[in-house]
Amino acid sequence: MKVLKFGGTSVGSVENMSNVKNIINDGEKKVVVLSAMSGTTNMLVSISNDIAGHEVDGAIEKIKALHETYFSTIDKLLTNANLNKKVKDYVSEIFNFLVECAYKDFSEHLENNIVAQGELLSTYMFNSYLQQEGINSSLLPALKFMRIDAEKEPDIDYIKRNFEVTINTFEDSEIYITQGFICLDDDGEVSNLQRGGSDYTATIIGAAIKADEVQIWTDIDGMHNNDPRYVENTKPISNLSFDEAAELAYFGAKILHPQTVTPVRADNIPVRLKNTMNPSAHGTLISSVTSENGIKAIAAKDNITAIKIKSARMLQAHGFLKKVFEIFETYKTPIDMITTSEVAVSLTIDDDKHLSKIVEELDQIATIEIDKNQSIICLVGHSVVNHQDTCKLFQILQDVKIRMISYGGSKNNISLLVDTKDKVTSLQKLNDYLFELVTL
Repeated sequence: MKVLKFGGTSVGSVENMSNVKNIINDGEKKVVVLSAMSGTTNMLVSISNDIAGHEVDGAIEKIKALHETYFSTIDKLLTNANLNKKVKDYVSEIFNFLVECAYKDFSEHLENNIVAQGELLSTYMFNSYLQQEGINSSLLPALKFMRIDAEKEPDIDYIKRNFEVTINTFEDSEIYITQGFICLDDDGEVSNLQRGGSDYTATIIGAAIKADEVQIWTDIDGMHNNDPRYVENTKPISNLSFDEAAELAYFGAKILHPQTVTPVRADNIPVRLKNTMNPSAHGTLISSVTSENGIKAIAAKDNITAIKIKSARMLQAHGFLKKVFEIFETYKTPIDMITTSEVAVSLTIDDDKHLSKIVEELDQIATIEIDKNQSIICLVGHSVVNHQDTCKLFQILQDVKIRMISYGGSKNNISLLVDTKDKVTSLQKLNDYLFELVTL
């Protein structure tokens, strides 16, 4: 059985939903994971922010506008009068719930419940549409089997056990529709897998059922060798290894959630990236197979903060770095890059929520310098650090001030830290010159 995930754009209009229907209706059993309709999650987050800021009138206005948008979509999607009414009744229940939320005290639990409604709406609508079209489908509630543990990691044993129970309830169905992104936490409260988490849902389910393949359907022809939002003349990559895809996803490739390949790589379950708007395109196949050496793709990660920790007296002392890392561990703040010199340690973080507290503790053992508005440019490819043309990177970027370099920590990745204002220039220069040196 395959698992197919479709993003918000893929279910963002009646026309696109029809495309999805045509893609999945091929006579084979499959699990279909859906995101919220494009724009819905952003609106729900905005509603949640209004509630947090005690802007009840603003929240109510947005809830009503979104409700009207969904009714308009339902009228275009569902021509069957009974199904049209049934779905409108369900949608109205959700929006009545959101109105009730607007008058409640804000909490993380309330926010998670509000944001979860997008996937519940899209899956209910789409499953009803399939039924209208005569397709044998069933809706599997993700909150019956998707759960994360206290460390916010997927509880695979729980998921596998409860997914089997849930799917067996609809054994005769041909297509199983479920929600991406949403889950329960270890206390049984509604939570989520963070933005882009529907990809993660798909591979978690894929690992749990030992799927033949997981397909991630979006609005672009697979993973590109550079960021097409900023760079001209990018090209899709036909094949990536799990390691290469993981590096690109972590360092900013928006087409994949950073944890997407983690659940499936141990079982060698391939992941295929496809375009809903162009189903015949090859896309990108992610598997255990590695191809040619050299740089295959570039990604960039913004909102990076660089921290320079300088202490001539203590840097070489036993336990100094341990003290530094313990401070970041205390505030559960991951480190992306790190370099050392005789008198200083430089590192980067992408979560500055606890920055002031971290700096306060670091100040007790060293002198601290902070650089915000930085970007990590990540160059990825099999054995990239061993490739003969890698040295030419620095010729290409000779006019760009490089703040830090991470080289050798992974044989598949070289990371450069630059000021965000230099990011687009750097990406374009690398794209113009680098890929002429490497055959993809």
